[in-house]
Amino acid sequence: MSQALAHEDVIIRRGRRSGLPLIVAVHSRALGPAVGGCRLRRYDTWQHGLADALRLSEAMTYKAAVAGLDFGGGKSVIALGNDTALTPQLREAALEDLGGLIASFQGSYRTGPDVGTGPEDMVVLRRFSPYAYCAPEEHGGTGNSGSPTATGVLAALRAGARQVFGDASCTGRTVVISGFGSVGSGIAAGLAAEGAHVVVSDLEASRKEAALASGYGWVEPGQALSAPADMLVPAAVGGVLNDVTVRQITARLVVGPANNQLTEERVADVLAERGIVWVPDYVASAGGIAYALSRESEGYSHEAAQKRVEDIGDTVTRILDLALSTGTTPLRAAQQIAERRLASSAVAAQAV
Repeated sequence: MSQALAHEDVIIRRGRRSGLPLIVAVHSRALGPAVGGCRLRRYDTWQHGLADALRLSEAMTYKAAVAGLDFGGGKSVIALGNDTALTPQLREAALEDLGGLIASFQGSYRTGPDVGTGPEDMVVLRRFSPYAYCAPEEHGGTGNSGSPTATGVLAALRAGARQVFGDASCTGRTVVISGFGSVGSGIAAGLAAEGAHVVVSDLEASRKEAALASGYGWVEPGQALSAPADMLVPAAVGGVLNDVTVRQITARLVVGPANNQLTEERVADVLAERGIVWVPDYVASAGGIAYALSRESEGYSHEAAQKRVEDIGDTVTRILDLALSTGTTPLRAAQQIAERRLASSAVAAQAV
């Protein structure tokens, strides 16, 4: 079976206003409406954008299921060509095209910011559908999801440290963070406040000055994975963990928000063989979506939504305990938890 046929819906359309390829992939609605961010980025071909949407929407299904959210998994992609000049006019036209496509789902697919989009872009999408989360607060949304995402990663790091080092405290531990954007910088600040020795890296050389000014160490991007560390936090692009790079890692614990960190699932086995505990990315990165959905869809207060984000630590503990007791990897343990929840939902639906 092809990956596309594993999905409930895959819509590919050329935007009427923009002329750009638009893709919406819905992997599952077993637990509720599909949710997943809007990605606007450059691809060699639109087929690469489709592959991204298929892979990320499936990960969203597992992210929601493991986090205990009553939502399924989806993803939308606006695929730019490598030579396409993204003018403000083209950007708005593409978002309007996507907004119309999202509206056609009538709430069964809902979106938010992802790579290449932000809260202001959700304002454009909201002209067509109310189901665009994380718009600025003055437009009725919860704004940038970077802070709750970072909070969830910190909770996951503490839970992982408890199993690996026997102590949830990060005090005195060296942590390398690969990616110093809005989420990575939030993680760095949280760890530094706990007394960790923070070393950061980013492909944007301009961020080095800000990192050093904040008192963090700096390592060049090509050396981030192999730098001496107790914990490694992939917080930038995906696809960074493969057969070669995982053999360079010195850290005993790898936890980060970057999507699709493994190039292949079997890399999780290589990590385990090396004695490295890797917390699945879709578990560690669930804080942003958990907070936004709790506030904007389910009416939680800030405090209640924040508690839900911090509960990611309990989820990680459950996953790591299951992996340890069954002799499997954390990835497979997380998949088992998600699949049980999805299967229970399917049984319940058949009984109605």
